[in-house]
Amino acid sequence: MQLTRYEFDRAYLDRLVGGDPETERHFARYFGDLLNLKLRSRLRSPALVEDARQETFRRVLTTLKEKGGLASAESLGAFVNSVANNVLFELYRSGSRAQQLPEDHDQVDEQRPSAESGLMASEDRTRVQHALAGLPDREKEILTWLFFDERDKDDICRELNVDRNYLRVLVHRAKARFRERFLQEGQG
Repeated sequence: MQLTRYEFDRAYLDRLVGGDPETERHFARYFGDLLNLKLRSRLRSPALVEDARQETFRRVLTTLKEKGGLASAESLGAFVNSVANNVLFELYRSGSRAQQLPEDHDQVDEQRPSAESGLMASEDRTRVQHALAGLPDREKEILTWLFFDERDKDDICRELNVDRNYLRVLVHRAKARFRERFLQEGQG
């Protein structure tokens, strides 16, 4: 069915805003067909096409009914097209928020150890255990209390009946001996 092309003038807009049935049918068919062509080429779902078309009509008619509405009646076609573009962009943005992957989605999660680092940590843990086992009991206790049990240095001083300065000397000696044993474990 061939639609008669109305001149989009102020009288046409007045009839459309006034609710003239023939003008409303013409407007809906004429711009509906154009919008369907435009929207179908850009949207996948027929439901989205219909939603975008209805939203475009709603916004256009709301604007036309406002005081001052459309400045130039001759620009109705361009106005409908620009409103449709805005509706499309909003749909794209809302769809992309739900589907877009973060920029670093393929980056390694540095908070989670990789399989290789997990294996290396396991090997290091074994080396630490062997190095500690080879230390004298007092040095093993001091390092275990400080670094594994995270005990307070004042508590350790009371336990060993030493002052803080001498504890520093004991820790230094224990760490040096541990370092030596740890390096030997790595070579063996």
